[in-house]
Amino acid sequence: MAVKLFRPERAERLFAGCTDTTLISCLQGVMGEVYGDREEDPESARAVLGDFSFFGGKPAEELVFLLSELEFHILVPGSGAWGRLIESCLGERVKPVLRYAIKKEPEVFDRELLLKAVSSLPDGYELKPIDEKLYDQCLEEKWSRDFVGNYPDYDTYRRLGLGMAVVKDGELVAGTSSYSSYSGGIEIEVGTREAYRRRGLAYACSAGLILACLERGLYPGWDAQNLWSVGLAGKLGYHFDREYVVYEYYGGKGPVTEK
Repeated sequence: MAVKLFRPERAERLFAGCTDTTLISCLQGVMGEVYGDREEDPESARAVLGDFSFFGGKPAEELVFLLSELEFHILVPGSGAWGRLIESCLGERVKPVLRYAIKKEPEVFDRELLLKAVSSLPDGYELKPIDEKLYDQCLEEKWSRDFVGNYPDYDTYRRLGLGMAVVKDGELVAGTSSYSSYSGGIEIEVGTREAYRRRGLAYACSAGLILACLERGLYPGWDAQNLWSVGLAGKLGYHFDREYVVYEYYGGKGPVTEK
């Protein structure tokens, strides 16, 4: 039986070697939740934040089936054994896809390059910190919801999160923000309204957020969903680390029937 860990740090040893900052948010108890096979000295764990779940320790079916009512989720196996169990339990409701890890290098950023990137924002566009008005705008549409959606209200976002938005004629058209926060940094989420893509907005906006992080002593973590994101990270000074397999889960309306 899966239980919520009220002291999530008890699961840290089960994720040894994993540097994903979204997972770190969960283990620090800043955001998200961690579940285990038992509260004291767990052998299996699942950390959940937003659309992501991370599995660590000994593979356990009850943790795979946990939250199976969700319509969509990204499952990150901590080992090949976890991956095989996910496939066995969830069958056609999951498909393996590649993601791309970016190296965590705190001293890698070139401030002059980032300032030049910010200044490359085309005429007619304005770069603004995400305030309460922009927070509300981010929640209005699917493409921008993840900029702030993991924070329950603006006060929480203002306290924990950080973001920059590109605005044109008062309209939010691109943004870069914290998908999650932990003690010492954030995980970056970036996006552009479809009609405004290929104009360098994400590049300028991301540079502005990285500079804001550096000013505050925060590390701007970056994990790439696709090769476009890898390329953008490279232009900003990051370096590619490795590709890895996750499972996209499509749950539909009801829970999976356990075997």
